[in-house]
Parts: sequence; structure tokens; C-alpha cells
Amino acid sequence: MTSPVDVKKKRFGFRGAFAYHDYRMLWIGNLASTGTMNLRNLTALQWLYEETGSAALLGVLGLTQLIQMPLVIYGGALADNADRKRLMSLTQLVPFLMLIGLTISAATDRLEPWHIFFVTMVSGMALTLGQPARTAMVSRVVPRRALPQAVAANSATMQISSVIVPLIFILLFKVWGPAGSFGTAAVLGGLTVFLPYLIRVSGAPAAGAKRVSIQSLKEGWTYVRSHRILPGLYLMDIGVTVMSFYRELFPVFADHLYGYGAGGVGLLRSSNSIGGIAGSMVVLKTTSWKRKGLLVLGATMVYAVLLIAFGLNTNFLIGLGIVALLGATDAIGMVMRQMIVQLTTPDAMLGRATSAHSFSAMGANHLGQAEVGAMSGAIGAGNTMVLGGAVAIVVVLLVWQYIPGVRKYEYTEHDPNAPPDTS
Repeated sequence: MTSPVDVKKKRFGFRGAFAYHDYRMLWIGNLASTGTMNLRNLTALQWLYEETGSAALLGVLGLTQLIQMPLVIYGGALADNADRKRLMSLTQLVPFLMLIGLTISAATDRLEPWHIFFVTMVSGMALTLGQPARTAMVSRVVPRRALPQAVAANSATMQISSVIVPLIFILLFKVWGPAGSFGTAAVLGGLTVFLPYLIRVSGAPAAGAKRVSIQSLKEGWTYVRSHRILPGLYLMDIGVTVMSFYRELFPVFADHLYGYGAGGVGLLRSSNSIGGIAGSMVVLKTTSWKRKGLLVLGATMVYAVLLIAFGLNTNFLIGLGIVALLGATDAIGMVMRQMIVQLTTPDAMLGRATSAHSFSAMGANHLGQAEVGAMSGAIGAGNTMVLGGAVAIVVVLLVWQYIPGVRKYEYTEHDPNAPPDTS
């Protein structure tokens, strides 16, 4: 896929990525989409917890989203066989309409817990179908040699939304309640519907438009399964996250560990995202490092130790620091996984390869939210994190020992297994 900009005239850093018009449009759309989702989730989780007082119910909310999982794979096949820009727009329309409904329900005091479950489930299904197309478009809006920087920059700037939105959430929720928060999210959501059409490069499939078939799904599975590094990374992500997913349960941790409400939730979320920005910057500065597999393993091991520290700590200020470090180490692993997929996968397979990443990550997140929510209600939030950290350490050691491809993985600009640079 030809880039609309001459590669040789651009520098490949944050500035280099943003020098491309199409990347800027994609980035703004991602920023708006992330802001919409974060504000909706924060508002929904906080209202649900205040309304019911149940940590386990927050976990069940994550479990209901497992219905999205088959759509992840189908969305990846769609991204390789349909117009990616149109797919991005249509799948953002559903959450936008759902947010309007939540805003009206909250403003008229008719909001019920089942509304939260229904909107979370349906909106998640739509976003799941569109996410592989959004991710796969990155390789079209910048040249291949700029991909490492673009992926890292994209992750870092998306984290900016996660820093700013919780602070906005604190103000909106305390002053205008859930109606104000949902209404603001709806305004942001409206932007995401038309922004994909401001991208100039074609969204048409590289191999031509065609229906999604069983064969195309099998091709994606075969590619990922035979990849020398992706299966190990995905398995480690699943093993660690299922026992330690904490991000969507900040209302529980703010209450159980520190005795805070919405204000504490917003600060914890912002601190976590600031750490995520720092982690993405670390990846950007280490693009010349060859032993990227070791970087992922090391970051994940530190993440596991920090989980134990988070569970044992009861000081709020120290907790903010630990949560920031958790965000940093988590971002390093996430960005590295995304980068490897983009750099080693041809455009015609990119939707399916990224959907496999989403499948493992989302499945782990949803199962982890349910598991951590249930365990927090049974043995306490702190003990749950200590247990999750211990399990994560074991998982990293098992991957080190039995999946050597991860620790041995090295990448250079001229990786012989990478797709050709046709920019």
C-alpha cells in the first residue's frame, strides 16, 4: 500500500508521525474514541457501584462482555475484506446512539442497572467489529519504516485521553451527575462517526473487496499460530491479566484500600495513564534495541512485583505512584506486541493478526475483571492483587523457560520475516 507522503523527506519520531495528514486524522479519531469509551466506562462503573454497592456486580459487567469475543475474529476478517474507513465509521455510530439513550435516561431519573449492562454489551460489540480496521489503518497512513514510532506515539497519545478524561469525569460526575458525564461522552462519540472519512488514503482492502469466509478465518488462524513470536506473547498476556486485571475495578480499590469515592477513582485512573505515557515513551526511545523479547519479559516481571506492592499498600499517595508504574510496565508490553504485529505482518493479513491480539487481550481483560471482582468481594481487594502478582511471576518464568522464542526475539529494520516495504 503506497503512502501518500515521500518517506525520504520525513523524520521518524513523534514529529515524523504527525507530519502525515492521514496519521493525524486517524490519531484524532482514536483520541476521541478512547475519550468516549473511558468517560462512558468511568461513569457507568461509578454509578453502578454507588447504586448497588457490589464489587462482584462490577466483575459481572466485565463477564457479560465475553459475548464480544467471536466478533473480534470476525472483525479482523472484515478489516481485510471490506473498506476500513467505512467500517470504522459505522461501528462508531452504534455507541454514539447508545450514549444519547443513557444521557436521556440519567437526566430523567430513569437509569437502571440493566441499562448499563445492555449499553456496555451492545456498544462493545460494535467497537469490537471496528477496532481491527482502526489498528490495521496505521500501516497505511505512515511508511513502514516509521511504524515503530507511529505505534508508540499512538499509544502514548491515547494515554493522554486516559489522563485528562478521569479529571474531567471528577468534575462532571460531582457537578452534573451521570447525565452530564454521559452527555459529554455522546458529544465526543459524534466526532468519531465522520472523522474516518477525512483520511485521504484508501480504506479499500488490499486484495479487493470480498465476503468473509471460513477460509479467510482459517488463514488468519494459521498465520498467527505459525508466527515465531506472537503466540508466546499472547499466552503471557492472557496468563498475567486473567489473575490481575485491576483497571476497571478502581472504584473497588479506591474504596477498599483507601476509603475514597469518585475523586479517588479519577486520580488512580489518571496516575495509571500517566505511567502508560511514560512506558510508551520508553518504547519509543528503545526502537534501536535488538532484544525486544527480553524487554517485554522484564517489563512484565516488574509489573508482577508491582501488583504485590499495590495489594499490600494502604497509603493513597504511595498507591498513586505504584499505579503509575503499573501503567508504565503494562504499556511497554502492550506497545511492543502491537509493534511486532504491525512490522511482521503483510497488509492483507493485518486485520486478522491484530484481531488475534485483541481476542487474547480482551478475553483476558473480561475474564480478569470478573475474577478480580469476585475475589475482591471474597478475600479483599489487597489480597487479590497479591495473589495476582504471585501468579504473574510464575507465568513469566514459564514463558521464559518453555517458549524461548520470546526471550530470543530480536528485531532489526531489515528483518527477513517482515513484509516488504512498498512505501
